[in-house]
Amino acid sequence: MQQAVDFINGIIWSPALIYLCLAAGLFYSIQTKFVQVRLFKEMYSLLFSGKKSDKGISSFQALAVSLSGRVGTGNIAGVAAAIGFGGPGAIFWMWVVAFLGASTAYIESTLAQVYKEVDGGQYRGGPAYYIEKVTGQRWYAVIFAIATIAACGLLLPGVQSNSIGTGIETAFGSGMMVVTSIGTFSEAKVMTGLLIVVMLGFIVFGGVKRIASFTQVVVPFMALAYILVVFVIIALNFTQLPSIIMMIVGDAFTPMAGVGAAIGWGVKRGVYSNEAGQGTGPHAAAAAEVEHPAQQGLVQAFSVYIDTLLVCSATAFAILITGAYNVHGLGDSFLVQNVAADVAANGPAYTQMAIERVLPGIGKPFIAFALFFFSFTTILAYYYIAETNVAYLRRTLKLPDFTFLLKIVLISAAFYGTIKTANLAWGLGDIGVGLMAWLNIIGLLIIFFMGKPAIKALKDYEAQRKLKPKSYHFNPVELGIEKATFWEQRFEKRKGKIKAKGKRSK
Repeated sequence: MQQAVDFINGIIWSPALIYLCLAAGLFYSIQTKFVQVRLFKEMYSLLFSGKKSDKGISSFQALAVSLSGRVGTGNIAGVAAAIGFGGPGAIFWMWVVAFLGASTAYIESTLAQVYKEVDGGQYRGGPAYYIEKVTGQRWYAVIFAIATIAACGLLLPGVQSNSIGTGIETAFGSGMMVVTSIGTFSEAKVMTGLLIVVMLGFIVFGGVKRIASFTQVVVPFMALAYILVVFVIIALNFTQLPSIIMMIVGDAFTPMAGVGAAIGWGVKRGVYSNEAGQGTGPHAAAAAEVEHPAQQGLVQAFSVYIDTLLVCSATAFAILITGAYNVHGLGDSFLVQNVAADVAANGPAYTQMAIERVLPGIGKPFIAFALFFFSFTTILAYYYIAETNVAYLRRTLKLPDFTFLLKIVLISAAFYGTIKTANLAWGLGDIGVGLMAWLNIIGLLIIFFMGKPAIKALKDYEAQRKLKPKSYHFNPVELGIEKATFWEQRFEKRKGKIKAKGKRSK
């Protein structure tokens, strides 16, 4: 099975997808006049501006849900894998894909807001919705929805839960071996898998509001705690930081593992971590209650910075400063070997060892604890994304509601991923990420050339912002944006209230 997974990944994650991700980010950066730089202060100020409603969640809650998808095992184990297989230079390419990807995140999340719907008393939206409404190609939207359900409901949860299980096993030992009909596994992984199943079942059966409430507390707290611990390591070895940064930048162009490996692993793990262009972030963005679609697009762009430029960089610096890594060459050879050959790069071990070297007795259990919450909240985000696409298929194809089946499949996939090998879990996850990225980025480019709705929304928002209004409004008809039914109706209601207020004042 591992060989089959590797073969499929070789096709999906060919250089074509690597450079498509980078090219799309550069293209949208130019088209938005580098909105990720120009409106950086606005991004931050918008984090706490939105308010939740009966149908939607606040901007901060939407950020927390999307961050729970972004800040996960990719920030700990994914960074380690990028270094282990692509060399330190891979981190530079993670930075590049994050900087450029912030503009892509703005585009896709703004589109999700523009074309969102009210379904079952809550906001729904995402790539399947905006692809259908703008292009009119329902078949393409349906393919994306199916691919997303498969990726987020079946393939990706195992990556997160596997890192949890591996982290627990590394920190506290394997325990006894448990013999089952599908193989022999460590007691630590089996017990961890059962705990994940119980907690997942309690929350996913509670709906999106319970997911948002849980993630808005856990994600900021754990991210802050993790960053503080890692920053302690960096501060204690601050004199090494300039040389580490020089090594990252230098190795990006003349890397020990080859330019292709550095770019490939940097972009692959960068996209996996920050999700810019992948098509997962827009689902949470659509659920937010905001005055103008561009506002949530800017908030989501900011989340890419938090994920990669802050959390991933902190992990990379800790690993490189402490030398707790190997760089794999061809076959079983190593280009750099600082730790034992049997320490897996596709896991949290490098990060655990890095913190353990500076803070003995703390590193392994702390990373195991952080991974549990980071990865667990990511699985919750995956469920919400898959559920949104189930709702889309139910609406579009008049299918019966199979949300209950989705919950069972996702919970089972999480348990299976916990006990299986890391390489297989990551390989399956990469298939899911790659499929979504291909479909979403191509869809975004087609939409851009059909009407540029996200660019029009940005220009409209900036024009209103110059006037410093008390509140913003969005009139898609005036901007030449079609089929934005939700916002058309909201604007008409707003106009009616203003007229009624004017009559009363007379």
